[in-house]
Amino acid sequence: MQYTHLGRSGLSVSRLCLGTMNFGPKTEEADAHAIMDSAREAGINFFDTANVYGWDKKGWTEEIVGRWFAKGGGRREDTVIATKLYGSMSERPNDTFLSALNIRRALDASLSRLQTDYIDLYQFHHIDRNTPWDEIWQAMDVAVQQGKIIYNGSSNFAGWHIARAQEAAQRRNFNGLVSEQSIYNLISRTVELEVIPAAQQYGLGLLPWSPLEGGLLGGVLKKTEQGGRRTEGRAKEALETHREALVQYEDYADEIGVAPGILALAWLLHQPAVTAPIVGPRVQSQLDDALKALDTELDAEVLAKLDTIFPGHRTAPEDYAW
Repeated sequence: MQYTHLGRSGLSVSRLCLGTMNFGPKTEEADAHAIMDSAREAGINFFDTANVYGWDKKGWTEEIVGRWFAKGGGRREDTVIATKLYGSMSERPNDTFLSALNIRRALDASLSRLQTDYIDLYQFHHIDRNTPWDEIWQAMDVAVQQGKIIYNGSSNFAGWHIARAQEAAQRRNFNGLVSEQSIYNLISRTVELEVIPAAQQYGLGLLPWSPLEGGLLGGVLKKTEQGGRRTEGRAKEALETHREALVQYEDYADEIGVAPGILALAWLLHQPAVTAPIVGPRVQSQLDDALKALDTELDAEVLAKLDTIFPGHRTAPEDYAW
């Protein structure tokens, strides 16, 4: 396993992060525990979850991870656990967003479900436009002083949100954010305009979610032709929108002898801002495939070809101004 620091922090994390969103709704608990054991054996020490995961049964996923920790054997000690808050956990008006009250309640509830006394990386699942950063950082400062969290991260922030958060933290002599989770993959590259430059400026590690764009970069065309995958709704619309590029992509993957899903992950691992793509396996074989990306080296020619198939962005404003 390869390890790197999470942003400017001294925290060492694996180059792949195990996403747990499928645990519960799509993956039975016993299978989820087996996947976590396998990830740990492979050296993945970075797990990501959220308080709302479980969807109709919010908190379910954290509970599954917590029962895995409770098995002992060094599982908690070996794991950098990241979770999130923001989404509504009930119909109560203060059980959502980033008020100091909800931060206190949501944090304690996550600690209980995860069966741990601290969270390594506590992340804002979305920007709260109605709560001032002084209130948010004061609440997080209290949590750090209590020993309940160690680091903070953001998710789905714009570049200017990162800047405001960090400037407010610096005024309080607080560490602020060390990571940002954003959708980032060969198809979705909008973060290259401003989010990635902001993250690099302020020393945040980038944690891409949906690295395969909901499966579109995992060989979806051939799987559909073979009857192994059916697309419908938004996924079907996205497939039609990107069909021409996906045909080129899958043909090129065949040409260089790398499976499409592995190629997409390997591309992310070659991007200088990326700390660890978040892979969310439903079954063990998907984790096994993801691990192969760590040993997949892409030369300049391959990277350039992928940029022609899925053009990216330069930093704003150069990308659109001149």
